[in-house]
Amino acid sequence: MSQKEAFLNYINEGYKTKGDFITLGAGMLGEETITNALVNIPLKTLNRHGLIAGATGTGKTKTLQVLAENMSEQGIPVLLMDVKGDLSGLASASEGHVKIDERHEKIGIPFDAQKFPIEILSISEQDGVRLRATVSEFGPVLLSRILDLTEAQSGIVAIIFKYCDDNHLPLLDLKDFKKMLQFVTAEGKEEISKEYGRISSSSTGAILRKIVELEQQGGELFFGEKSFEVEDLTRVDEDGKGVISVLRLTDIQDKPKLFSTFMLQLLAEVYETFPEQGDSGRPELIIFIDEAHLVFDEASKALLSQIESIVKLIRSKGIGLYFVTQNPKDVPEDVLAQLGMKIQHALRAFTAKDRKALKLAAENYPDSEYYDTKEVLTQLGIGEAFVTVLNEKGIPTPLARTMLRAPMSRMDVLSEREIQDVLNASKLVDKYNKEVDRESAYELLGKKIEKINKEKTEEDKREEEEKLRKKRTTSTTRRRSTRQNPLVKVLTSATFIRAVFGILKKVL
Repeated sequence: MSQKEAFLNYINEGYKTKGDFITLGAGMLGEETITNALVNIPLKTLNRHGLIAGATGTGKTKTLQVLAENMSEQGIPVLLMDVKGDLSGLASASEGHVKIDERHEKIGIPFDAQKFPIEILSISEQDGVRLRATVSEFGPVLLSRILDLTEAQSGIVAIIFKYCDDNHLPLLDLKDFKKMLQFVTAEGKEEISKEYGRISSSSTGAILRKIVELEQQGGELFFGEKSFEVEDLTRVDEDGKGVISVLRLTDIQDKPKLFSTFMLQLLAEVYETFPEQGDSGRPELIIFIDEAHLVFDEASKALLSQIESIVKLIRSKGIGLYFVTQNPKDVPEDVLAQLGMKIQHALRAFTAKDRKALKLAAENYPDSEYYDTKEVLTQLGIGEAFVTVLNEKGIPTPLARTMLRAPMSRMDVLSEREIQDVLNASKLVDKYNKEVDRESAYELLGKKIEKINKEKTEEDKREEEEKLRKKRTTSTTRRRSTRQNPLVKVLTSATFIRAVFGILKKVL
């Protein structure tokens, strides 16, 4: 058996599957693509999460696009974090190219240009279906972890939520929460102290500063109504294709706090909402998190712990998470250990630090008799990657240097007019883009504070009137006590006394 035949068996045995699957590309032996040595990913294990890594310009985004297209074609809904703004082209078919045809001929599969159903979403001022969540939906624990609060500060947040629940005060947006912080340290301090214990004004001040920091990154746009229902991420169009939701985040890169806040809330909401799926053979939703370091870089230990827990548990709900980043070290080890599929594009080794990172990256992949992983990682061309996935039994497949297939949709962005056409055809814009500002804690507390201040003013007025009355009474009493009877005046006058003494002397 020749080396080429042995390699073909190596790939075909390692990547064979009995159920539905996605073909990612074909295995490569050295620089040669081995036709029909197909690298397949079983749909059954797509919810075991994944990683797409590689240096800038090596093809990560196109790999993400290929995966999203093929998942959609299989009826699997997808959510994409479009940080660089180059994924809207999914809504338009590829124009094709001779190099694409050559690539697919080498792989051994036909190229089929087509467009896919997309929904454009936004958490900022960009056009798109608005994604919002209320403060109440976060809950005290999650909100405290996002704000990186101390134990004492987290306790105050818990008291605020409890007070609002007990008094039917909806916490919808950040101004509601800020109003509550004002209330518990001022007008409502006495009431809160009696029911829930004393609250430190220095702690509420620290919490307020964290809220302001979140506001400065655009948090006021994300918190509020109408809340986005995560079930709307799992739609399928009339042709049976899964809808690809493209979240525009091109203006979020300098706002990591807002991005990580959104991501954690979304994952928590998905986990709470979706039922346990069991072994259904296909995922309910796949979420791609591009520029994943934005989630992890600014995360506190508590927040990282929360993310790690969700990653471990969410796959049982049929949800797959795929992190896209430049280097595997951008993802915490405990999270990296949960990722069943790894697609590694080329890495660069220009410095000692780069070489150390390269060595660590190579250790994330299984050994192979056909590759020196550390060496080949610097030699991969654009549109090539090392691939290992989980087979249907949950066992890692052999490492395969892979010539990746080309995207079926446009490898470029939509024009502004095309984006508007997508938004005009959306069924979700009318549902979520109408601003709602119903009566909530801010307004209700405002009325309560006004009532408290009015009662205090009236009480102060009554106390002042009582003081004036007492003062007048005291003054009158003093005047009466010093006013003497005329007879007494005469009897007590000096003249009268001298006269009496004069008479007594005469008599004696």
